[in-house]
Amino acid sequence: MELIDKALEFEQTSLKSLSTSDRIKISREAKTLILSLNEVYKKKKDQKIMDIMKRLTAMKRKVEKRLKGKPLMA
Repeated sequence: MELIDKALEFEQTSLKSLSTSDRIKISREAKTLILSLNEVYKKKKDQKIMDIMKRLTAMKRKVEKRLKGKPLMA
């Protein structure tokens, strides 16, 4: 499947030394892939698709954590 291949290729993306705009692009692309894979998962109920979605979500969270920055101490 083309969508699964695209997701697996996206997983190979390096998350080191990214600019803010690169992080935003990665976050948006991950979200798009996750939602697309979710539609396929609803029909097929394949555990491999769920595993890919979990890994992409972990990547997305890691990038978004860096985008939000450190919380300020009051």
